[in-house]
Amino acid sequence: MKLFRWGGRSESGPMAGTPFARTSVLYRAGRYAEMEAEARSVAVGPFRARDKAFGPLALGIAVVAVSAQGRYADALTMYDELLPVFVNAFGAEHIHTLKLRADRAQVLGGLGRYGECEAECAAVAHLADHNVGPDAPFVATLAREGQIHALNALGRHPEAEALARRTLAAHRESDRLRLVLRLSLADSLSGQDRHTEALAEVQRADVLHHNLPPEQRRPETGSIELAAAAALFGLGRGAEARLRASAAYDACLAVRGPDHLRTAKIKALLDRIDVA
Repeated sequence: MKLFRWGGRSESGPMAGTPFARTSVLYRAGRYAEMEAEARSVAVGPFRARDKAFGPLALGIAVVAVSAQGRYADALTMYDELLPVFVNAFGAEHIHTLKLRADRAQVLGGLGRYGECEAECAAVAHLADHNVGPDAPFVATLAREGQIHALNALGRHPEAEALARRTLAAHRESDRLRLVLRLSLADSLSGQDRHTEALAEVQRADVLHHNLPPEQRRPETGSIELAAAAALFGLGRGAEARLRASAAYDACLAVRGPDHLRTAKIKALLDRIDVA
């Protein structure tokens, strides 16, 4: 079975005709608590002998939903329990295992463990580059996006910019993953005080965002506004920045909740704007 992909052009097709079809629908609707409950229910089974891998795969989908709700400590515990199960079921370098590792690395970033996140993402990207499966390029790009995010958080903005540009050059599909890469590039530019360039990159990302189907736009709620507000604030346009950040905060709070990393980032930016 193909991956549960959060960034591809069609996130429902690979799940059609499987026990995971409803989890995909719930994910695309942003109903993460229901998605988690559905995936956990699927994981219980029962399964035919040939479908025994559905149990761990269902738990892998459940933990995506846990992370989407900002419950990073819970998600990391689940990932650490699932990883040896995936290795045993699929193999250490199977694409399902590499995807699980990439998702786990993102959770490390959510917990502020950016050094570990960067190292793990780099390792997964390297392994995915040498995997011949059809989903390998997606997993390699996903891992590199996590690495870029971690590099930015570590203050290594020139490295993040270089990696973002290389990854964008390789990933030409106009999908959610390309959107996230553009926003990470904007973040790296703002981190170097190149705010005019960052704002231009956000504007390019905004065009891409508007052209995406609703199910790919929804998980990025607040991300465009956050990047725009950061660039505007850096340009000294505090009033405009606050309007964008405030709108982003309200939207992200409603979709992701108060514990999600993006919600926390927007709140931190609002606090910086208010004391400037």
